[in-house]
Amino acid sequence: MAALTVPERPRWKGFIAAGIVITCWTGFNIVSRLGGKSALTPYDITALRFGVSLCFILPVFLLTGTLQRLPWRRLIPLACSGGLFYALLAYSGFSFAPAAHAGILINGGIPLATVALAWLFYGEKPARRALGALAIAASGVLVLGLNSLTASHADTPQEWVGDLCFIAAALLYANFGLMVRAWHIRPLDTLCGLTVGSALLYFPVYLLFLPKGLVLAPLSQILLQGVYQGIVAALVASFSYAYATLSLGPGVASLMLAIVPGTSAILAVPFLGEQATLATIAGVLLVTVGALLGALVKKTPRKPIPPAH
Repeated sequence: MAALTVPERPRWKGFIAAGIVITCWTGFNIVSRLGGKSALTPYDITALRFGVSLCFILPVFLLTGTLQRLPWRRLIPLACSGGLFYALLAYSGFSFAPAAHAGILINGGIPLATVALAWLFYGEKPARRALGALAIAASGVLVLGLNSLTASHADTPQEWVGDLCFIAAALLYANFGLMVRAWHIRPLDTLCGLTVGSALLYFPVYLLFLPKGLVLAPLSQILLQGVYQGIVAALVASFSYAYATLSLGPGVASLMLAIVPGTSAILAVPFLGEQATLATIAGVLLVTVGALLGALVKKTPRKPIPPAH
């Protein structure tokens, strides 16, 4: 049987989808940091994320036959990378480190991890211009990393723990984007797989074993986290990122998201009272310039996808 060709999606729609993700993830960094400073545990916020999103997605999952196109052997690793463990690491990081660090290390780290993993495991060597853009973005991540490890943070002594969580989350999300592209999973199936798979894996463990702070948090904070994490972050952002990945390619799509550090750092000043240090500003500028240059790189032609057996 001949290899299957994949229909191309309009590139301009991919940039619109990436713009939606930039907006959603900027708010994600601010809202998640507010949750990390509240009585809610990272496990509570993860439960709110997948509990709320499951209410919307479960009927779609059952009625559209997602499992016929996305079998369990692919659904579970997809959910673990882009859903469950990404969320747990990110929310844990917000308990220790500022939102600006998440913007740089998650949103700035995803492009670097995407290119590195694509090169190592898929043989997709990036173009010279893409490498140049990545080098600039990487220098921004390095500036923040060195500052976090060497500076004295009396008010946040465990900041480095949060930074490590953010880096691990970036690696997982980069792997998720590459799986979406390699398996050519439709955005709706991606959304269903992330939500249902993560909920099935997480809720038995959460309800039986993990610490909870829901009874200590005000209702306003619970509603904020539930609506934003469960609808905006879990549904809107995940669908848009999957669409952008299929339209622009994982490298360009992830580089576009590196604009988020700048927007996050700016909004963290009035909303969270965080200080914009020279290291943070330098890191934001470098990562943002790298992202903008990376967005100008043309997408490489796709290889035909072998038929399923």
